[in-house]
Amino acid sequence: MAEPFRIDIPEADLDDLRRRIAATQWPDEVDGAGWEYGSNLGYMRELADYWLTEFDWREQERRLNELPQFTAEVDGERLHFVHVRGQGPDPVPLLITHGWPSTSWEMYKLIPLLTDPASHGGDPSDAFDVVAPSMPGYGFSGKPKAPGMSYRRVADLFGRLMRDELGCSRFGAHGGDWGGAVTASVAHARPDDVIGAHVTLVIGAPYLGEGARPLSDAETAFLDERVEWRHGEGGYGHIQGTKPQTLSYGLTDSPVGLAAWIVEKFRTWSDCGGDVESVYTKDELLTNVSLYWFTGTIGSSVRLYYESQRDPLLLGKDELIRPPAAVATFPKEISHPPREWCERIFGDLRRFTDMPYGGHFAAMETPGELAEDIRGFFRELR
Repeated sequence: MAEPFRIDIPEADLDDLRRRIAATQWPDEVDGAGWEYGSNLGYMRELADYWLTEFDWREQERRLNELPQFTAEVDGERLHFVHVRGQGPDPVPLLITHGWPSTSWEMYKLIPLLTDPASHGGDPSDAFDVVAPSMPGYGFSGKPKAPGMSYRRVADLFGRLMRDELGCSRFGAHGGDWGGAVTASVAHARPDDVIGAHVTLVIGAPYLGEGARPLSDAETAFLDERVEWRHGEGGYGHIQGTKPQTLSYGLTDSPVGLAAWIVEKFRTWSDCGGDVESVYTKDELLTNVSLYWFTGTIGSSVRLYYESQRDPLLLGKDELIRPPAAVATFPKEISHPPREWCERIFGDLRRFTDMPYGGHFAAMETPGELAEDIRGFFRELR
């Protein structure tokens, strides 16, 4: 049974955060390092000072609480979720799932464009009833204590949330990053429930064994790109996928360390030309970081990497994800599979969009463009 939920961080937690920021022990830095070695010292000092002296958590908390929020227990796990009813003649239920290092906060610009398109220049017949859960181990969802909370397990929980708790016998799904993996997995596991799956990042391994068609030149280039990306940018994923507990001590204890770990990804993975604040405000960045801090979930969030590497979605011979699917790929996304690769995973790929700009956190960075692609895809499936 879902119960209403409101965020109300104790004042003592805010005082503790300020004390810890003020007591930060700062590292040194190579002269002229910029961001080449990781999060830039000058920028992190500036951001920390803003966090300490100007950032208004209570204002951000008020904004977060404008969205109706709930909690429900599903198969022994506590799930927090935003649930906004659509303003239109026949809204379609839509599950939207965030990834790492974001939270359901990433969706705050996207949700009104999907639930009330008429108020944003759209057609009311495109409205959705949006359900935006916090992944287990993230935000105000519970922290799983048992091993095995992979993205496939998350997909099972979210499918149960939609059908069993919220009564949605048919629904659409959208996600990026790990949310894309959850979206693909829930579509794979529940092909009769999911009317369509829309993703901005394709995660899942197609069958490439005996009898599979040869790789195209574009697919070969894509796989080479993935190897190069892992070599240059994948260190975070390797440690999170192998020793997440070791990493969690420092990031749980130091707010500035936590911010440095997260904000560097927002800069690197966004279409910002090296200036992260050309895309996001300090308030947006720090609201996301603060959600990890106040809930103490950085450790439980990164365990998803460990668990998912041990329980990936591996498709067998002649096995495909059945529901209609769409892929929107952004130029600064961390992975750029060609259409023919996506067709090895999705058996009915209806839409493949090369976005002109944008990056990994599309719901925050380019919400209008993303909303239009989602609407366009589901328009024919209603």
